[in-house]
Amino acid sequence: MMTKQLLLFALLPIALGAQILDPVVLTKPATDAWPTYNGDYSGRRFSTLNQIDQSNVMHLTLGWVFRVRAGAVPGAIVGGEGPAPVEGGPPNPDLSTIKATPLMVNGILYFATPDNAWAVDARSGHELWHYFWKTKGGIHIGNRGVGMYGNWLFFETPDDYLVSLDARTGKERWHVEIADVKQEYFSTPAPIVVGNHVLVGTGGDSLDVPGFLESHDPETGAIQWKWWSEPLKKGDPGSETWPDEYSMRHGGGMTWIPGTYDPELHLYYLGTGNPNPVLTGRGREGADLYTCSIVALNVDTGKLAWYFQPSPHDTHDWDAAQTTVLIDGLFEGKPRKMLAQANRNGYFFLLDRTNGKNLLTAPMVDTINWSKGIDANGQPIPNPDKEATISGVLVSPPSDGVTNWPPPSFDPDTGLFYVGVKESFSEYYLTDTDPHPEGYAAAEKYITSYGGSLLAIDYQTGKTRWKHSYIFGGGPIGILTTAGKLLFAGDGLGHLLAFDPSNGSILWHAGLSDDVSNGPETYMLDGHQYLVVGAGDSLYAFLLE
Repeated sequence: MMTKQLLLFALLPIALGAQILDPVVLTKPATDAWPTYNGDYSGRRFSTLNQIDQSNVMHLTLGWVFRVRAGAVPGAIVGGEGPAPVEGGPPNPDLSTIKATPLMVNGILYFATPDNAWAVDARSGHELWHYFWKTKGGIHIGNRGVGMYGNWLFFETPDDYLVSLDARTGKERWHVEIADVKQEYFSTPAPIVVGNHVLVGTGGDSLDVPGFLESHDPETGAIQWKWWSEPLKKGDPGSETWPDEYSMRHGGGMTWIPGTYDPELHLYYLGTGNPNPVLTGRGREGADLYTCSIVALNVDTGKLAWYFQPSPHDTHDWDAAQTTVLIDGLFEGKPRKMLAQANRNGYFFLLDRTNGKNLLTAPMVDTINWSKGIDANGQPIPNPDKEATISGVLVSPPSDGVTNWPPPSFDPDTGLFYVGVKESFSEYYLTDTDPHPEGYAAAEKYITSYGGSLLAIDYQTGKTRWKHSYIFGGGPIGILTTAGKLLFAGDGLGHLLAFDPSNGSILWHAGLSDDVSNGPETYMLDGHQYLVVGAGDSLYAFLLE
């Protein structure tokens, strides 16, 4: 039981109103805060902190553990429009798995799971408040976290609401509907706050609905603008890449993962999801823009500035909704503002982020067999022999890709891009031969995997500088690099590891109760550098002895 002294200590930041986020912090490298999903707008997940380094990382010790208790538990603040939750019964693990990256602002951690949000003291791991949302439905596969504006928090729910909470108390300010859950949209992204824009996307797996990104007013929740990931009608830009209005309005292109932002260019960068039908191109002949694309949007208007499509006319569920990482450095001897993405289809892409021009495309693994090569625009050339057939066809990678949503990292000190990958195969069987199929239209049978690996990719060449293979387990889930010459990642077997980012040698590890479920983060507080990571239903905080 918490003593009165500990309780007063835990509540002190709230009493002082110290949780207010200064927006200037969002434009700087994350040091004494982790104020947005990737730490800063760049998506690099690199920290300039170096108190923890190669000379002392072996002395990291567990500071505290916070285990979530999801649902309408005693003390929870309850909101939402769904029915009252049924008491009793086994807990739902989907409500407890921490796929979010917590924000840390002025000594308080804020994070979410499906239908739940928390504030936790970053020094001690003590819960300050817990909010629970009564859901109307939706698929509860995960939640990436919260966004923050001043002392207001924002998170999305599986039944497609954007909810705003008072960060001081956890009480609801307002909620607005993002999409109709009856159309089988479900919302997983962490909102990203840029200026007075709260940027939110959504997901959806089964019905043929269009994807979009919205900007909301942080004070009222009103929509400021909306960008659709497919054209709305013939004559709109991109409509020539679809056969008709029906196909484009049912075309998918979900906006699953938070994007990144360049304050100088005033552009927001985002990867979009796969088109529908998912596993066949019947009924949507063409490139199907702007699905499976990397797009740059004006943050004030939502207008499209440029796009690049890593998987034209995708027929294997290889969305481009992986983190778009912003890199400032040299390419071919000249300084460039660049964007890098390790794509689900197995290729590493490097673009000029001022205009979307492709600078480099390189395969990340050797098992890729769906492409016949790279065209003059840097796009892979699909092999039609790898389309789903009634008798089945062997394809690498499977639908979940060489990599997926867990965040990569870029270390400007090494010049290396780090990402978790796996090499595997599936058989694709065509199940719907209708000229206008719906849903998936094909079935997939997972065949085999050669296991997972951690890759260090030279962004200037696309070559793998080093590779750490995991004989067991699925490989790394989320990556953090630091100026202490360290790389932190999970191994898919319930461990958190520290690597030397220059060569991949293991320097330290700690056993956790579950697999790491998103990228680690780090922050400085009271003169101590903390390392925090979510694994299953628990947050772990490490610091030096």
